[in-house]
Parts: sequence; C-alpha cells; structure tokens
Amino acid sequence: MALDSAALGLRVAQARLRSGLKQEDLARSTGLDRSAVGKIEIGARRVTALELARIAEAVGERIEWFVEDPVPAIVSHRNVVDPGEPSPLIDSAIARIVRAVEYVADHDEMLRERLHSVPVLAEPASAAEMEALAGEARELLGLDRDQPVYGLSSKLVAAGILTFVIDLGSESADAASVLLPAGAVAVVNGSLRTGRRRLALAHEFAHVLIADEYTVDWRVDSSTTDAREHRIDHFARALLLPRTALIAKWKQWGGANGELRPAAVRTASHFRVDMSTLARRLQDLDQIDGGTAASIRTIRTNRADIVQHDLLVADELQSGELPREYEAAVLRLFTSETVSDVRALDLLHNTWEVGDLPLLAPRNESEIWQFVS
Repeated sequence: MALDSAALGLRVAQARLRSGLKQEDLARSTGLDRSAVGKIEIGARRVTALELARIAEAVGERIEWFVEDPVPAIVSHRNVVDPGEPSPLIDSAIARIVRAVEYVADHDEMLRERLHSVPVLAEPASAAEMEALAGEARELLGLDRDQPVYGLSSKLVAAGILTFVIDLGSESADAASVLLPAGAVAVVNGSLRTGRRRLALAHEFAHVLIADEYTVDWRVDSSTTDAREHRIDHFARALLLPRTALIAKWKQWGGANGELRPAAVRTASHFRVDMSTLARRLQDLDQIDGGTAASIRTIRTNRADIVQHDLLVADELQSGELPREYEAAVLRLFTSETVSDVRALDLLHNTWEVGDLPLLAPRNESEIWQFVS
C-alpha cells in the first residue's frame, strides 16, 4: 500500500503520542527540527526512508506499522470505542503478531490448515447459558465434563486459535484476541501470574466463540460493571473449574468441613487457577459464602503446602511462549530458504537466537548456475 504524506504523517503522530513523546522530544531523538516533525505529522513535508527508520526507533514501532495496512478488526474497534484516540500497547503487539501469522500462513500450507474457521456459537444471556457454553467449549476441545484443562493454549490450536504470551507489563491489558479470515489469534500478558494468565486466555476463548471480531480485556474478572463481561468471566471460570469435578474435589479435600487452607491449595493446584478465581467459582456454585470467599482470596500457596500435599507446580503460558505449530511453520520457511535467519527470528518475535535455528544443508558449488544465466 502506498501512503500519501497526510496518512503517513497521521501514523507518525499516533505513534509519537502513544510513546508519550512531545514533538520536541521526537525531534531531538531523530536529529530533526521540531518544525520538521510538525510538518511531517500534518502531511506538509515528505519523510525520507532514513528519517522514518529513526522515527520508528524513537517511538518503539516497526517501520511496517507506518506503511502497511493495519489489521481491519483492530482499526474498527478503535474507531468505535475511542475514535481518534491513540491505541493501547496491546493493540500494537497483537497487530504485529497478526501480520506475522498471516505472512507465515500465506507461505506455509500446514499452518493454513491449522487456522480453520472457529465455530460461532450463540452468545449466552445468562449465567446458566454460560455454563452450557462452557460445556460446548469442552466438547470442542475434546475434554470430558470433569477433566481439568491442562495445556490450554495447545488445546486451543485444535479450535483454530493461536496463543502468544507477551510480557506487556503490569499497566497493560490482561489479554486480547482477533478473529482472522480463518482462525483467530489471542495474546496474553505474560506479566500476570499463571492462574490469571489461564483465566485471561479462557476469557478470550469465549470472545472468539461468540465471534467478537476484536477485543481488549484490561482486567479479566475485575470489578467491571459490564454485565456482558461478567457473563464471559463466568464462562472462563466454568471452563477451568467444571461444576461436578470442582464440588467433588472441594468436599474430598475437606472444604465442606472447614479445612479451608488445605482444601483451597489442593483444589487450586489441581485445576491450576488462582485463589480469587477459585473463590468466585465456589460462590457461583453456592458452595461457600462471601466471608469464606474473602478468606480464600488471602491464601497463598507456600513451599510447605507444596511438600505436604505433594503439589505439582506448573508454570503454564510463560512469557515468550509461542504456539508450537507456528514455530514449526517458521522453521519450515527457514529451512526451505523462503526466509532468511534474520526474518525467521523476527517472525519468532525475537524469542529465539540465531544459534537456536537449524543448520541449513551446504550448497553444492554447481548450484550457483541456478542463480545466474
């Protein structure tokens, strides 16, 4: 896509504002006059490739962000929710990831086959309907009604959803998701604790199932007054903590008899959720009252709990985690020499190093004649 000066200038201004820089700050970082920056932003002055590279580095963006078409679903969301406002950090991250996924899928048939359309299910209007949707989601993932959901991101691949875990910091959103023409991409903030990361991904799964084109969730299971988000939070809890199995384990480990701490640490560990999610789900199912829920939220699993109850410590959805199927597709592009090592590392979002890439087979000297006439 060829951008005119006005469109390119608008993107420069948006990137500068999102990075928190003033025009004079950007000018200082790039060696431009402040007046030159102002003219670039209103489209009154053309920007050279070298200047654009310096601007991109100063604002923490990639050059293609300025010159390529943005992800339509994200742009649509911005225009509806915050018209004219700079987008949050997670917008930039997920837009970059979607571009990479689409590029790799365009060049790798096996990944394209993985990115099949996600079944669109009716949006529930009540907690009971959310319970039913969680049951349908479990069937879609090949889980029985009582089975704990381990390895959620790998299971979501079966539903056509690729999950990327990126450390966005504590001030950024918990998660986001985008529907692709086929399949979907979810981004989870890797700065969250394990249980919260899993809850955030389960929450995004619901958004995908009810065909939300693009969504950013700033705080999953928070004090939001949005009734729809509360219902989606309910789905996430129901998916991770199935009713029958949860009640059985809670009673088995003494929760119904007042043995609060051992029951909480064992149950939370078994289902791999945080204490807040456990407490809220037990309240959903009328197993505890508000006071007990508040007490559970204060419990922190410690080293003694792990030893005494022989708990398995699993750090799922670690920051920097990419879908294995996506990584394999990038490696296929590299080994077929469709992309260079630099481009491969870029597509892997710099979570790999050059030494991690496979060695390419050495070329025979005679092969040079394939490239010259």
